[in-house]
Amino acid sequence: MKNRKGRRSRNKATCNEAATSNGDRFSTLPDDILLNVLERVETLDALRTCILSKRMLKLPTMLSHIDVDIYSLAYYGSFRDLVRINGAVADVTENILSTRSPEIPIRKLKVRFVLRHYDFLSIVKSFARAMATQKVEKAEIEIMTEKIKYQYCTPADRLDSAKKFNTILDACPDAFPGLTSLWLHNMSFGELDIPNILSTCKRLQSFHLTYCDTGTRSVLQIEHDQLIELEIDYGKFETVKLTYLPKLQQVSYNNWCYEDQPLSFGFVPQLSKLSLTRTAVRSDRALELSQVLANFPSISELHLDFQSEKIWVLPECPKLLAPVLGKLWLVDLDNLPEGCDIAWTMFILQAAPFLKELCITVWDHWCHMVTDKERRKAEGYCNKLNVEWKPSVSGFRHMNLAKLTIYGFQPDDNFMQYIRCVLEAAVNLEEISLHDKKACKRCKDLDSKNKDSPIRYPQNDMERKHIVEELGTAWPAVVHFRS
Repeated sequence: MKNRKGRRSRNKATCNEAATSNGDRFSTLPDDILLNVLERVETLDALRTCILSKRMLKLPTMLSHIDVDIYSLAYYGSFRDLVRINGAVADVTENILSTRSPEIPIRKLKVRFVLRHYDFLSIVKSFARAMATQKVEKAEIEIMTEKIKYQYCTPADRLDSAKKFNTILDACPDAFPGLTSLWLHNMSFGELDIPNILSTCKRLQSFHLTYCDTGTRSVLQIEHDQLIELEIDYGKFETVKLTYLPKLQQVSYNNWCYEDQPLSFGFVPQLSKLSLTRTAVRSDRALELSQVLANFPSISELHLDFQSEKIWVLPECPKLLAPVLGKLWLVDLDNLPEGCDIAWTMFILQAAPFLKELCITVWDHWCHMVTDKERRKAEGYCNKLNVEWKPSVSGFRHMNLAKLTIYGFQPDDNFMQYIRCVLEAAVNLEEISLHDKKACKRCKDLDSKNKDSPIRYPQNDMERKHIVEELGTAWPAVVHFRS
């Protein structure tokens, strides 16, 4: 017993010695290596690590990448306490920035927090001091509201949140001109508020609005010399006019509210990427790309997300579309509803002669969809409506398409006939990548419950070989099964 107990004591001591040795080994690394490691994790985790060693206590003041996120703090508590934790975000931000050496530049300074007057004022003042005394390459702020989810915000709540933001904007004019990224949630502004924000934030490169508006069916005009990226989620704007944006490269508009043309393009010479997402219902009119892109012929990448519901884009004649799709080289058609004919997507191939890559995802994402039958009927959701389309070009040949990717492939007539059409048209096709349906842990049970097709993704070499033979391609090496 004594010997066994003695051995246990020696083993425990050995483990403690090894742990201490490993800790010393880490903390004795050169500062530049330690900083490189610490800047790869969240700032709050880096602070906790530095507390473990006296030598490392000075390192937080030397960090050049600072990211303080309210969700990082909430991870250690409860998300219900986000508003209470918000004060800690303000304190951490102020402590880090007030103790830094002005000789060390900040490559990135990012803070995400809840809009409360005192906390917001403290954070903004810290930003102002940092940008007045130090070189800050990127300064990013994301502001949420106390009622974080939109459905809990009343119109009065959104008006009040916008008023609070405008108050701080006026009170701390030195903080905002240096911002490079601004993301606002759940705010209802006045007609001139957003133009005022943009004119104040002179260095702004990324602007993101989620559930924001300037009044029902209002027109939002955007002008800015430096803006590169614009994203709008659930905007209640009748139209967003991109009037003068000489450096704009990327635009995303997710779920606009009205059937009118969601975007209008003015002077946007560098804009090349466009992403449109919408959950459409039966009564929604189809969007005509030839109209939306009439003054925007330089698009090179197009992403359309249908949210597993009605196809809301109109297949148009190539003669109408070709003038605006002449530079298009990548198209991503996301979340097409399962069970619908995908042949209509060929209209883009016919109208974009320089297209190199086409990606199609077919998926009923059940946890994002309305599944109650009565509610679907009442709110006008469609039940597997096919898109009417007939080829307008006989003997069509495409010389540049090199890659076709399909997620959600099933060896049925819908997919097989489509792939045959692409193989016949795209004479220089190099690769067809066929993937199984995308997986989502949240809606796995719903998927099994609602799935009524016995056809499944090919599981073995024999099944895959049979599919390649059915396609009739002379180049079996072109077809790849990726799942």
